[in-house]
Amino acid sequence: MRQLILATTLGLSALGASTQAEPVKVPVDSDEKGSVYVAPNVNPTETSATVKGGTVGVLRPDGSGTYIGTDTSMPRPTYSLGGSTGGNLSLSGGLSSDGKNNNGVKAGVTIKY
Repeated sequence: MRQLILATTLGLSALGASTQAEPVKVPVDSDEKGSVYVAPNVNPTETSATVKGGTVGVLRPDGSGTYIGTDTSMPRPTYSLGGSTGGNLSLSGGLSSDGKNNNGVKAGVTIKY
């Protein structure tokens, strides 16, 4: 029974992770080695939109990449950086911090099939 609950939990977690929205990555420069992109953190209002930080990253053809970003939508700006490997089994990791109370570490595995 425990294995069924664990398998169900992992399955629902994977489903939830696969439905998260990806930020819009606007390419700045691109060649055969990869592309440099900017992903602005856009917050819409009734009449316009404001940019509250953004991310700059590098994405290579094999799927590997790195990024660094700032989110200024909170009272204290949050800074983040991270990277990922490429291939069919991609490992990713990242750090985020506002320099005071809000600190985080994230890690993930992406399996392409």
